[in-house]
Amino acid sequence: MSNILQILQRELVYIFYYFDLQLRQIFWYWVIGMAVGSLISVFAKDRIHGLFVKMQKTRWGLLGIIPACLLGIASPLCMYGTIPIAASFRKQGMREDWLAAFMMASILLNPQLIIYSAALGTTALAVRIITCFLCGCAAGLLVFLFYRDRDFFNFTGFEERESHDTHPNLLIRYLLNLWRNVKATGLYFLIGILLSAMFQRYVPQDVMVNVFGGNKAWGVLMAATIGVPLYACGGGTIPLLQEWLSSGMSMGSAAAFMITGPATKITNLGALKIVLGLKRFLLYIVFVMIFSFLSGIIVNMICAG
Repeated sequence: MSNILQILQRELVYIFYYFDLQLRQIFWYWVIGMAVGSLISVFAKDRIHGLFVKMQKTRWGLLGIIPACLLGIASPLCMYGTIPIAASFRKQGMREDWLAAFMMASILLNPQLIIYSAALGTTALAVRIITCFLCGCAAGLLVFLFYRDRDFFNFTGFEERESHDTHPNLLIRYLLNLWRNVKATGLYFLIGILLSAMFQRYVPQDVMVNVFGGNKAWGVLMAATIGVPLYACGGGTIPLLQEWLSSGMSMGSAAAFMITGPATKITNLGALKIVLGLKRFLLYIVFVMIFSFLSGIIVNMICAG
């Protein structure tokens, strides 16, 4: 019994060591992400959405999917917050290809996640921003091509929710928003670091090289696939990605994971199933998997070159 206790104690020391090391590396990215995300949510969210509404007065046509993607990335809302907003946009006559681009980009990326992803290095950050932007553009383009004369979304029953950011004191309003963000992401962030510490301790590095390394299409496909069940929170997956990349995961595999993860997050899927219906929902899943796989292959080819 004493030997077992000694082994457990030793393993806990190792896990704590790796946990502390990972926490020190990434903690401030999380803090800055929370702070900036709340600033945008409290003071810039309405302006971002107002700019999207003003786009209706322009004659950009299909090219409007580009600013729609950029505004989707800039929006700090989660998917359950984005859908009611999109429903209000649709009532005002917003084009559905623009809405598709806006919503797809909003699902994949937001200001907080951009800051979190900086912990992965400039290359991974650039890959994430570019691939998510292109994914939003592709979604808008496909809706334009195949649903130009038909409704793609069904927002029946979705109404814009009342904002929680209503306190008259701006500082208190900001702090309340910041606290909501901390509660929403803090536990996932710590779980992600714990999983990363356990991964460092118990998973040999050559496993990552064999499964996700190099330019193998199989590694990209595997990364895209595990992104479906594993992704729970953007901040929580950054420690895992950081460890995987340092252990030999290819950048293309990471790109595939960074697309399928948020795009197939269970809470996002629940909301999308309602507004898309079964047929278009299945098309959405197929689109995400194909786009993530092709993105990973292309990223690997570019990095190898």
